[in-house]
Amino acid sequence: MKKIKFGVGIATGTEGLMYPIPYSSAQEVVETSVFAEKLGFDSVWGNDHVQTQQYVVDEFGKYPRYYAPLLELSAIAQRTTTLELCTALLVIPFRHPVVMAKELATLDQLSGGRVKLGVGIGAYREEFESQYGREASKVNRGELLEESIQLMHRIFTEDCVTHEGKYFSVRNLISFPKPVQNPFPFYFGGNSEKSFERVVKFGRGWLPAGLTTDEIRYGVSKIKELCDVHGRDFDTIDIAPQIGIMMRNSSEEAHRTYRNSQHYKHGISLSKSTYKGRDIENYAARRMVGSPDEVLQRINDYIEAGVTHFAALLFADNTLEESKDHMQHFAEEILPHFR
Repeated sequence: MKKIKFGVGIATGTEGLMYPIPYSSAQEVVETSVFAEKLGFDSVWGNDHVQTQQYVVDEFGKYPRYYAPLLELSAIAQRTTTLELCTALLVIPFRHPVVMAKELATLDQLSGGRVKLGVGIGAYREEFESQYGREASKVNRGELLEESIQLMHRIFTEDCVTHEGKYFSVRNLISFPKPVQNPFPFYFGGNSEKSFERVVKFGRGWLPAGLTTDEIRYGVSKIKELCDVHGRDFDTIDIAPQIGIMMRNSSEEAHRTYRNSQHYKHGISLSKSTYKGRDIENYAARRMVGSPDEVLQRINDYIEAGVTHFAALLFADNTLEESKDHMQHFAEEILPHFR
């Protein structure tokens, strides 16, 4: 059986979304990650926004602070030794793949091969349109993502790359050094047939968000089927969902506190977009909320469904200090069962 890993979601771009404004400074993101390593967590995961969403401004009357995730991870790399440095998710259409490949190879070199890159197309169309302007309607973000990943893979593994695609044209590109890791670990989010195909064809991990154990089990079964089709070893794929957590001494306290959290409000706000078609108000099926014994049981249920890495655990508190206390409580009550 694989070692079960546990990661922490860091606030590179979650103010006004999962957390209130203000929540964490750029330096506090680094310090929280150092703290996570000391507690025994395996990884930290930063998300990616460049544009403030209008509904966030309407709700809070102020602007959230979004930090560049790869720069934050670079700073974290210099303060840690074993912590895996990850994104959940890096929005690929925001960046040119040649520059992105150089930054990722550099980060992997700086960290000694500790990078894992969760990638996606971005949750908010308005954020994409703010950068592409009138050209946005001409871009299929899924196609652009796949072309970018394939091009970066070639840059990471070939001495000289020439590429002519729908979105990018590269001629005689020579880019060194390569990443420490080969193959470089791309993780894909989503819970669709296309997402499963990307995991098997291009990825080292599946990184969905907010799924029930039955939905995880279904995704795992589809990924296994596709591995058989493509001749891929399923054991090389990390099943690493992002899950919100609220653990308190009693079940009643946990549920009461969670319903008063910004994390809960954010989930409800996505019921017409990212979580469309899901029963979001039944949060207990998609989060880990309860006493330590109840959370431990939920973790074991997810492991039985196929999870190998509890990536980007989002501690659903309204202040950073509360989250750090929450992380320590989890480390003391839960982590020893898996070490």
